[in-house]
Amino acid sequence: MPQPRNQIIALGGGGFSMEPDNLLLDQYILQQSPHQNSRVCFLPTASGDSDNYIRRFYTAFTTLDCRPTHLSLFRPPATGVASVLSQQDVIYVGGGSTTNLLTLWRAWGVDVLLKRAWQGGTILCGLSAGSLCWFEEGPSDSVVPGEYRKIDCLGFLSGSHCPHHDGERKRAPAYKKLIANGTLSAGIAADDGVALHYVGDSLAAVVSSRPEAKAYRVDVQEEKVITPRYLAEELPDRQ
Repeated sequence: MPQPRNQIIALGGGGFSMEPDNLLLDQYILQQSPHQNSRVCFLPTASGDSDNYIRRFYTAFTTLDCRPTHLSLFRPPATGVASVLSQQDVIYVGGGSTTNLLTLWRAWGVDVLLKRAWQGGTILCGLSAGSLCWFEEGPSDSVVPGEYRKIDCLGFLSGSHCPHHDGERKRAPAYKKLIANGTLSAGIAADDGVALHYVGDSLAAVVSSRPEAKAYRVDVQEEKVITPRYLAEELPDRQ
């Protein structure tokens, strides 16, 4: 029996919550699942389980070839968190406060459950906080808005990560500075509209929903541009 592919798809920004009329990245995520009509679970933890965010998820994903559901830690299911997560083909993590997300996940044991799901073949993905969380570390202004500090994350993927590279004026300079002064390890940044697709700990593909969006390898010496594949030119509609 073939071993499951351990996949993480980290979106710098974009997807249904930022581009409700452009679901190219969400369609790409579903295409990576070996299952038809995949089970997709949204984790809105970083937003405090915002009802509006949850509604937007269902508005988008009910138009796609999948079975959407969500998991709220503020209103947990009677069957238990582990039962819900263990049944999913794709787990999609929303944006918001990375600090709050990690604190709640660790308190509930969700970090352990997500690693188990990932190693079993469930695709993990997300944007913003839901992108940063998979790496070892990165810049976050969850505590003081606009003031970027190192945050230690789950470490499923090695190195540092910076989402919203082009979306927030202070973020890219802060990321470079934190790497240059040794606070953060070298890593990878992604503009809004860019998805970093990892298989295991290897970057297998970089794709985008926006024609000019880029990704970047950043270390103390340089910032090297990675030009993604623009999905509008290649991805068939799954609806």
